[in-house]
Amino acid sequence: MKRLFLLLLSVVTVNSVYGQIGAIAPYHTHNNFQLASPGAMGVGLYGYDNPAMLNYLHQPDLMFTWNSNAGYLQAPWNNPRQWGLFMAVPHLGFGVIHTKLPNSVFSINEYRISLGFGDKSFSSGFGYGWSTGDRSVFKRQNVFTSGMLIRPIRYASLGLAGSWATSGGTKEGVVDLAIRPLGTELITLFTDYAIQNKNPNDKSTWSAGAAVEALPGIRLTGRYFDSKVFTLGVQVSLGHAGFSAQSNYDKSGGQNYSTYAVRLGAYDRNMLRKTVQEKKKYVEMNLLGPIRYQKYVWFDKSNTLTGLLKTIEAAKNDPAVAGLAINISGMDVNRELSWELREKLKDFKTSGKRVMVYIDRGGIVEYHFASIADKIVMDPAGMIALEGFIMGRTFLKGTLEKLGIGYDEWRFFKYKSAAETLTRENMSEGDREQRQELLNDLYDLIKTEICDARKISPEKFDELVNDSFLFMPKEALSIGLVDALGRWDEVKNMIKNLEGEEKTFMRSRALEAFMLPKDNYWGEKPRIAVIYALGECAMDQGIKARKLVKVVEKAANDPRIKAIVFRVDSPGGDGMASDIVAEALRNAKSKKPVIVSQGFVAASGGYWLSMYADTIVAAPQTITGSIGVIGGWLYNNGFKEKLGMTTDFVKVGKHADLGYGFTLPFIGLGLPDRNMTMEERAKAEYFITSFYKEFVTKVASGRKKSYDEIHTIAQGRVWSGVDGKRKGLVDVLGGLETAIEIAKSRAGLAKESVRIIEMPKPDAFDPNMFIPKFFGIEVQRNKTLEHIKFRLDHNGEPMPILPLEDMELQ
Repeated sequence: MKRLFLLLLSVVTVNSVYGQIGAIAPYHTHNNFQLASPGAMGVGLYGYDNPAMLNYLHQPDLMFTWNSNAGYLQAPWNNPRQWGLFMAVPHLGFGVIHTKLPNSVFSINEYRISLGFGDKSFSSGFGYGWSTGDRSVFKRQNVFTSGMLIRPIRYASLGLAGSWATSGGTKEGVVDLAIRPLGTELITLFTDYAIQNKNPNDKSTWSAGAAVEALPGIRLTGRYFDSKVFTLGVQVSLGHAGFSAQSNYDKSGGQNYSTYAVRLGAYDRNMLRKTVQEKKKYVEMNLLGPIRYQKYVWFDKSNTLTGLLKTIEAAKNDPAVAGLAINISGMDVNRELSWELREKLKDFKTSGKRVMVYIDRGGIVEYHFASIADKIVMDPAGMIALEGFIMGRTFLKGTLEKLGIGYDEWRFFKYKSAAETLTRENMSEGDREQRQELLNDLYDLIKTEICDARKISPEKFDELVNDSFLFMPKEALSIGLVDALGRWDEVKNMIKNLEGEEKTFMRSRALEAFMLPKDNYWGEKPRIAVIYALGECAMDQGIKARKLVKVVEKAANDPRIKAIVFRVDSPGGDGMASDIVAEALRNAKSKKPVIVSQGFVAASGGYWLSMYADTIVAAPQTITGSIGVIGGWLYNNGFKEKLGMTTDFVKVGKHADLGYGFTLPFIGLGLPDRNMTMEERAKAEYFITSFYKEFVTKVASGRKKSYDEIHTIAQGRVWSGVDGKRKGLVDVLGGLETAIEIAKSRAGLAKESVRIIEMPKPDAFDPNMFIPKFFGIEVQRNKTLEHIKFRLDHNGEPMPILPLEDMELQ
């Protein structure tokens, strides 16, 4: 009789909790485990309530929660009647809710697995659930769920979820709305509404409340339900772990039950970072290998400029970081990128944090980078060379004559010296003048910055460069070039001596900025596109103008992208390639701000790419300008005959044989059989001078200057970034980050957090990795041969381009 009574009581309980035997558990019965609506705080119940929430989970996470109520009975906190276990990785979640029925006779388990996908503005998902329990009181049933999460702006979140049983016809729909009045997690207001077609009370249910996060990771919540009960809760994050507690009260203020939860896994905002962990760590940065603009998606461990800039900025803003420990052994970087990173380290030091650099061997560029450090550690077997700077050229006039290759140089401007190595035996006056000025500006910059950082007088620096230049470790230490001698594995102890206490090393991926939850910012951040134009200006190689135009157009037409930063690192090349990209940028400028950032070299056709920008930013040592055009004609002058080769042809048209000649087998390089006639050369000269006038006219239009103003500083002359600014070819001295800040300001986003989108997308992998090695020798692409072929392909064409060796400098 007693067992029959308990069985009947259990059936009544199941009906009261689930609406009917086998029906979907109403949405608000799950909220025993939630401090707020799913979209208001965190990721809800990891997809159990709304599968779309899984798109906002950034790291694997697990939560166990329990309460003392199984629908109507109370129990001690350590003897729960109901508990839930929820676990998830990004986009995939699993959960189970266990409910013990009265007097512990029966229990029910509800399982659910969910998938979520999308972006931060719109995500969706679906799930599948099933239940287990005693068949005498509970009909096992499967449930399908789906959901959407819409966050068009950072101030609002709208969640939609639906569930339907595979039998019995039970369906439920849920809407939850959350508002962040300030656009941050400080205050969140929320409400939700649920309706089920077979609710036992034949009505919908709702709740409303607020969550306050006055301190990072410490959240207070309050929630009122239409049943006239309310909850008060608190959640405390400890970083990768956390706990919460919530109490449920009836309309008279009496406590019904309490819910508790513990969490482990994903990183969350917390106060420990600013208190217990404050300035306890140094970020270890290993700069071995090349520093590039972009790296391949797979099999590439290179460092990138934007990646390093982000790391330094994240370390600056991370309260747990005391400094940076940077290993530059084997660093491969050009002097412009080195300067940009050094400037970022200088900014990092304004936060009061320290920089320590380890150097083993390095020249003046590497030492300039290291000099910004608070402490330089040199390897006891290393060496530093302050050799100065040199720019030289190899002249091939005699070589071509001996080979039997003729070259007719079409040079009509004093400083346009791209082809003089083929016609001269030494530098022309104009080329010597402009190159010396470039080196003088570079040397002055390096000297000034090293002297300021290391407290060395300019006279002493000149003496070190001119009288000593090579420094062994003990000598470098004695004269103050470095602060200590030691190996990289000794740096940690040196940091302890510097800081007065032991500091642990951390990897950059452990910086807080890279671990923060996605709900730190609702929706998609405004985007700034960084578009790279790298290498010679050509249609299908180098900058790949044919594809680059489409990239620019895509960025211009994308409403999510608020501004374009166009990074140029190009010595020029094919004028048509430069022009079609420049036109695309001018069209883009009518829709949104376009800022050009010039890298190591942005001259000739590289400046052509830059000229229509709203603002041109260059580094002090950028090679810019070279507004001019040059051409020339390579032809056979006995080379073919020395090789024993002959050619023959038939033709229609007086000039049809211009450009016709022999081709070297296997290499694919060819030479025309003859030089141009006087008539043909006159036509080429006309093309070059006309092309130059067009170039100067377009620069004048883009820079809002007169033709004569540009012509005076053009004529093919290269300028440093410093001189370029004085001459009006450059607006601001700075690097890529400076350009991004200007773009943000012009787009009205000066104080906003933005997302940087790098375009075009990098290649998946380096195809050279699949080139086999012969006899242990790795076969590499010959870039010089490629450049020569490029020039032969454009033989006789007017070209805004720098000398071959300046292309190789990249």
